[in-house]
Amino acid sequence: MEEQNKNIEAAYFAFLNAKAFPCIGAKTAQAKQQAICMVAGHMACPKDDSAILQFLYQFVDDYRKSDQIFHSAAIIFEEPVSLTENVFDELLWQRLQSLSNMDAEKYPYDKRVDPDPTSGNFSFSLKEEAFFIIGLHPASSRPSRQFNYPTLVFNPHQQFEKLKQTNKYESMKATVRKRDLAYSGSINPMLNDFGESSEALQYSGRKYDNQWQCPLHINHKTK
Repeated sequence: MEEQNKNIEAAYFAFLNAKAFPCIGAKTAQAKQQAICMVAGHMACPKDDSAILQFLYQFVDDYRKSDQIFHSAAIIFEEPVSLTENVFDELLWQRLQSLSNMDAEKYPYDKRVDPDPTSGNFSFSLKEEAFFIIGLHPASSRPSRQFNYPTLVFNPHQQFEKLKQTNKYESMKATVRKRDLAYSGSINPMLNDFGESSEALQYSGRKYDNQWQCPLHINHKTK
C-alpha cells in the first residue's frame, strides 16, 4: 500500500511538472516543495474524512508560518478511477460537506469570506482559513484537469489576495488563462474573478447550467 501511495504521489507531481500544464502557481508551489498531497481511499466513503481534515489542519498551520507564496494541498483518492463528470461533482460536494460539518464543531468560518455558497465572496473554509478548491479527475471536460485519480486541491484563498496587493495577480491570471487556452483549446466557461460570481461554480470543473444550485450547506457559527 505504501509503495502504491508513493507511485500515486509521484504521478501527481509529474502531472504538475508537465511542460504544458497551464497553472504556473501550482508549478511554483511544486518547485518550492510547497505542494503536498495525501492519498485516501474511495471518494464516496467517509472513512478517511477525519484523517483528511487533520492533514489539512496541519497544512494550514504550516502555511500560516511561511513567508512564501504558492502553497497547495491535494487529497488524491485511489477510487473511483472510472467515473463521469456528474459523479465526480456529486462526490466532491459530499466530501466537502463532511469536512465542513466536522470543522464547524471546532472553528468558526473564515470571516474574510462569505459562507453563503451563492455569494460572489464565498470561499470554502477550514480552521478559519479560506480555500479555493480545484477538482481533478480522468473524465473532466477540461484537459488541464484530467488527472488519473479523482483529486481535490486546496489552495489558500489569502495567497491570491497577497498577489493582488503586490500587483502580480492580473499578470499571473492572464498568463494562466493564455496557457489554458493553448492547452485546453478554450477558456473555462465557469471562470470568473473572485467577487463576480460564486467560486463554487469553479470547484469541480463541470459546466453548470443556470438552474444549478450548490448543494453545500454551511453550519458554522459566525463571529
